[in-house]
Amino acid sequence: MSPVDERISPARLGPLALQHVLAMVAAPVSTVFLTAAALRLPPPTTASLLSAVLVLCGAGSLLQSLGVWKFGARLPFVMLPGGAAAALFLQIARDHGPAVASGSVLLAAALLLAVLPLYARVVRLFPPLVMGVTVLLIGISMVKVAAQLITGPGGTAAPRAVLLAAVTVAATILAHLVLRGAWRRTAVLIGMAVGTLVAVATGLGAFTPAAGSGFALPDLFPYGAPQFDPLAALPLLVFSLTTLAEITGQTVLNSETAGRAPDPGRDVPRVARADALVSLVGALFGTSLMVTSSENIGIGRLTGVRSRYVTAGAGGLLVVAGLLSPLTRLVAGLPTAVVGGSALVVYAVIAVMGVEMLARSELGERSNSLVAALALAIGLLPLLAPALYDGFPGWARTVAGSGVVAGTLAAVLLHILFTTARHDKAVVEPVPPGPAGHRRGTT
Repeated sequence: MSPVDERISPARLGPLALQHVLAMVAAPVSTVFLTAAALRLPPPTTASLLSAVLVLCGAGSLLQSLGVWKFGARLPFVMLPGGAAAALFLQIARDHGPAVASGSVLLAAALLLAVLPLYARVVRLFPPLVMGVTVLLIGISMVKVAAQLITGPGGTAAPRAVLLAAVTVAATILAHLVLRGAWRRTAVLIGMAVGTLVAVATGLGAFTPAAGSGFALPDLFPYGAPQFDPLAALPLLVFSLTTLAEITGQTVLNSETAGRAPDPGRDVPRVARADALVSLVGALFGTSLMVTSSENIGIGRLTGVRSRYVTAGAGGLLVVAGLLSPLTRLVAGLPTAVVGGSALVVYAVIAVMGVEMLARSELGERSNSLVAALALAIGLLPLLAPALYDGFPGWARTVAGSGVVAGTLAAVLLHILFTTARHDKAVVEPVPPGPAGHRRGTT
């Protein structure tokens, strides 16, 4: 049996699934609170939006992990609201209203479904060289996200937040070194638990779950009926197309981590269909585009547990958490610095996996090393100089302003350019004459 299809006993499944939930839950919670603050949503709408996002994350994780027909790749994936997509959603909502933003999500998800039949024709554009660049940029981008969890929105971290994140990282490392067997596989969970206990005991942080009781069903159409404006939706439409590059990198990476031979032509459309389907449903409940995330891939690599049933279990926990009002507020009470410290460990592992993929792409070949160098430079520019493209049109900022998308597209185009140049040179270069006037290869 393949490791990805391994059945996990209930006694082990619970802690392992909970570890995935705790490692990824900061993203949906923070996205909801950012959306609520930007749109000045009242508390009941905020609670409903949080419930909807958690339920959709869980349903998407179940769909990706278990698969239904051609939806879901049957790989250990989790689903999240996309960070870049959420920013574009808020931009549209501020300029045109949240109802137009919800309509834009519906249009973007429908476009993604429409272009999938063409995907198989471009699979060859994503060799290990391109995928290594993509995965490395994903890891670096996520390390930045983890750092922002520690610093907060102001960008300057309090010393106690840095200390609390460091304690969490140290506890994770210690658990990984000291523990054995199933306990070792919960190192990230143990690190978060130790970090939270230290925060409460020393005052470095606060565990403050909000009040709430009973079940909380999300509200349909919280902003009113969706409105459709293709021009206003353009940033999200472009983004939905560029996500295919990131989906490809994550799918190949997850396949290799789970011990299954990568098959992008089969699996990437299944992942994208599930993303689009959950996004279509999410738009009805006021969410931005939902995307399959690589957040859990580092945990799979770190723990050695590759079964897709673990992420399916995590999906079930997320659905329950979204429907149980006290649990959603309990999760929101985790100290942000603790979550950021755990995220640093997971995301750094992903970045190293990108380096490993690049090492398999013959970087000794001068053209390959130049492709990787230029693509990484283009992908890192938006991270190092966030305002670089502020003067460009919105569609250009959408593509060039995303490090993963810009770097991946640059790698694809440069790889095509150099491959074509080498092929043309091989075709037109004359064959030197052999002895006695014969051409090489003739008799």
